[in-house]
Amino acid sequence: MPDHAALRALPSVDQLLRTTALAAACERFGHAATAMAVRRTLDDARDAIRAGQPAPLPEGLIAQALLALEAADRSNLRPLFNLTGTVLHTNLGRALLAEAAIEAATAAMREAAALELDLDTGRRGERDDHLRVLLCELTGAEDATLVNNNAAAVLIALNALGAGREAIVSRGELIEIGGAFRMPDIMQRAGVRLVEVGTTNRTHPKDYRAALRPETGLILKVHPSNYRIEGFTAEVENRDLAALAHEGGVPLLNDLGSGTLVDLSRWGLKREPTVRDTVLEGADLVTFSGDKLLGGPQAGFIVGRKDLVAAVNRNPLKRALRVDKIRIAALVATLKLYRDPERLAERLPTLRLLARKQPEILALSQRLAAPVAEALGSRATVEVCACRSQIGSGALPIDTLPSAGLRLAAGGGTALARLAADLRALPRPVLGHIADDALVLDLRCLEDEAGLLASLRALPR
Repeated sequence: MPDHAALRALPSVDQLLRTTALAAACERFGHAATAMAVRRTLDDARDAIRAGQPAPLPEGLIAQALLALEAADRSNLRPLFNLTGTVLHTNLGRALLAEAAIEAATAAMREAAALELDLDTGRRGERDDHLRVLLCELTGAEDATLVNNNAAAVLIALNALGAGREAIVSRGELIEIGGAFRMPDIMQRAGVRLVEVGTTNRTHPKDYRAALRPETGLILKVHPSNYRIEGFTAEVENRDLAALAHEGGVPLLNDLGSGTLVDLSRWGLKREPTVRDTVLEGADLVTFSGDKLLGGPQAGFIVGRKDLVAAVNRNPLKRALRVDKIRIAALVATLKLYRDPERLAERLPTLRLLARKQPEILALSQRLAAPVAEALGSRATVEVCACRSQIGSGALPIDTLPSAGLRLAAGGGTALARLAADLRALPRPVLGHIADDALVLDLRCLEDEAGLLASLRALPR
């Protein structure tokens, strides 16, 4: 058939839109989006015919338009399998929420809620009141407030306590974390003047004492979120630094970064200072995250002295950094789980995954090796392997957890990169990590075996 005849034989946009499949697509995606996809499909068909290719059948045109609609509708913010070996992966949204938190957030989304209304008096209330009692109970602090993340908590606390004055901090704690977040930059934005003391690896009480003067607004202690300095080191512990700050008549602000409300050692993890420990040791304000070790949604908590928390709440930045009703509902539900520490690990996904034992993960790897190999076919060889998981998000940065997984060897180079890309392109993506010329799937975070196998079976051979 000559080119012009093939072009004339193509169905019109209206003809295609009247087919059963595309009429249903109009209901799902909207008429305008479906018509646009059909027009682009027909444009591609015309270009192909002019290039000497055969004219596609109407069924092929319909299928191509539907694929384009599905691709355009598919969000990158969709569920995936985190088999990277990093439990609290910043790029993957950090903590998975507990079912209780999901239910609370869903209820808050569906209905009006008394976010800033005191139901007893009928007058305006404070949104922080929903969390204040819980936070004080769990941390031992006099008062508590929250903002939208821990970086914001540090920013507003610095501004409230030391704007126009000096903040003393050890050189070994001038951190940079992901996204080029640098503590000196945050201090500058907060309006405080940085005063560095000590050296990178050693800071002593005399260093802080020598820096104290009338212009000092506060002393800042920062948790080394994503690194450790080891060897010939010295730092001033929180208790001693609090005493030194109080001698100088200034508050101590302790940024715990990830922060934890419980002693992790009871689940076989390395012990980190808890927020309660830090408060009891004399820190005047403590900041920490909601979406890391705490296992809730993104938030930044500020707990400590009542007068200082009040100063934070009076700060004009507070409104700009406040948290919405959905996250508050999820945070309340998450914090309530900590009232029952005996059942915390079974109810809180973050802790459940971190506490998972290597023999259980190894058994899972052995069980999945054969069906995963079958799903991959000739694309890769599959073998069970030992690996080490990371906690992630700056928590215990040099500590790893014994784990197990599957090693996918695809020949290295281009073939390995293509396999990793195809796994990311699945309707429910599968993410691992490259190590020693293979793609390693660490199974610590896998709780849906059937779902993983179903995703892998959709891979192109």
